[in-house]
Amino acid sequence: MICLMNDESMIVFYDERCADYASPGHPERPDRVTMTAKRLKKQSSLSLEWRLPAAAPEAAIRLAHSAVHLKNLRESNHDFDRDTPWYEDIERHALRAAGAALDAMESARKGRHAFSLMRPPGHHATRERAMGFCYLGSMAIAILNGMNSYGLRTAVLDFDVHHGNGTEDILHGNENVLFASIHQSPCYPGTGLQHRPPNCRNYPQKPFTPPLEYRKGLVQALEDIKAFKPDLLGVSAGFDAFADDPIAQELLEKEDFEWIGKQISDAGIPAFSVLEGGYSDALAELIEAYMCGLAGSLIP
Repeated sequence: MICLMNDESMIVFYDERCADYASPGHPERPDRVTMTAKRLKKQSSLSLEWRLPAAAPEAAIRLAHSAVHLKNLRESNHDFDRDTPWYEDIERHALRAAGAALDAMESARKGRHAFSLMRPPGHHATRERAMGFCYLGSMAIAILNGMNSYGLRTAVLDFDVHHGNGTEDILHGNENVLFASIHQSPCYPGTGLQHRPPNCRNYPQKPFTPPLEYRKGLVQALEDIKAFKPDLLGVSAGFDAFADDPIAQELLEKEDFEWIGKQISDAGIPAFSVLEGGYSDALAELIEAYMCGLAGSLIP
C-alpha cells in the first residue's frame, strides 16, 4: 500500500504488554494488536511516531466510572459476563488502554493525530459495568478529561459495527459533547436503535447493507458532528463491519475504511482514534488503510 502523506507524522500509542492476557478461542485476542504493530512498523509509506502510553490515574477514571465499578475491577476474581472474562491484572491492562486514549487526546489537542493501538477495547463498558470485551470506557474517559481539564467542546464518532452503548451511557445528557454512532442492528448489544436526545445520535444499519448505503449513514453522522462545531473529535475505530469479520454481517472492504479515514481528515476537526473492535485476520491491513485515509489518500 502506498500513501500520499501529509508532512507531519501520526503518533501511535502502543504498549506490548497489552498482549499479555488471553482466553483460548476468544475473538479479542493478542494478535489483533501484535500483528498490526508488526505490519505498521514494517511498512514505509506512513510516517509514524511510536510512543509508550502512561497508565490512566484513578482521578481521570472517576470522571467516567463509579468507585464501585473500580473496586469490582480491582478485586473481582470471576468473569464479568460470558464475553468478558476475568484476567489476572486486567485492571492494569485497562488502565494502560485508558491512558493511551488520554495521551492520544492530548496529542490531538496539540494538533497531532494519534491512534491508540491497545487492548482491551472500551466502548461497551458502562459507568457501572464491564461488558462486551470492555472493562473501562477509554474513549469516554478521554473525552471527559478533555472537557474537564481544558473546557473543550467535544464529539465522538463511533464506527464500530457494534453500538457503543457504554460510551453513550457515560456521555448521555452532557451538553458539551455529541455522540454519533453508525452500527449494525440487530446486533450486540441491542442498543442504539434510535437517536437519544439531547446529545446522542444513532444510525443503525441492517445486516448486509451495501457499502455505499453504509457510507451514507457515516456521512450523516459526520454532518451532525460538524454542525455541533466541536473543538476535538474522538473516533472509536472499530473494524468489524468488514465483510470477512467473523462476528458481524456487514460488507465493508479495505477501501471503505480508507474512505472513512479520509472523511474524518477532511472534516477539519482535530481528532484522535482509539481501537475498538475488529476480529478478522485482515485487521492490520484495515487499520493501515484507515491511517492512510487520515494521512492523505491512497494512490490508485
